[in-house]
Amino acid sequence: MELGKRIKELRKTLNWNQDELAEKMFVSRQTISSWENDKSYPDIQSLLLLSNLFDVSLDQLVKGDVEKMQKIINDDDVKNLKFYWKMQLALVIIFALSFGPLFLLIGLWSLIPALIIAALLMYFATKANQISKYNDISTYKEIVTFLNGKTLDEASKQQEIGKRPYQTALVTICSGLIAGAISLAVVFVTKRYLGM
Repeated sequence: MELGKRIKELRKTLNWNQDELAEKMFVSRQTISSWENDKSYPDIQSLLLLSNLFDVSLDQLVKGDVEKMQKIINDDDVKNLKFYWKMQLALVIIFALSFGPLFLLIGLWSLIPALIIAALLMYFATKANQISKYNDISTYKEIVTFLNGKTLDEASKQQEIGKRPYQTALVTICSGLIAGAISLAVVFVTKRYLGM
């Protein structure tokens, strides 16, 4: 991406250091440094504020990056991300349906497959988080949508917010708890109706 270099050049032409720009942007100096070193990408509100501060159009500010963003949004990484989400869902369903019967058949030994499923869930959640964080996919979608003269409707915004990396672990934990509750219900029903 070219934005990091562009921010640095525009900042230097105004004789601002990173602290001064950070103060004007209401962010930390580390955030400015991350943007300039392409470690993260500013969200649409930050880009609008940057274009205003530097007195350049948003198109000039992100020139060259939009095509790359569009490619990333449609790239294999997004396909992999969807695959990891589907795998997490499949594992939760497998756990929910298998733990109860396994517990009745083999007792505490059923914890071994449960732990394997939990490890796989964490693996897929971590991989999805890495792809999302590395590519700033949700930020790119917002920027491309905005530059195309559209805005994300409220449902799409909530969907994008729901994909943010900090929620991955929480979703995984909640999924495991729900699967555990379903498994206990299966155990209860099986014991009650089959007399086990």
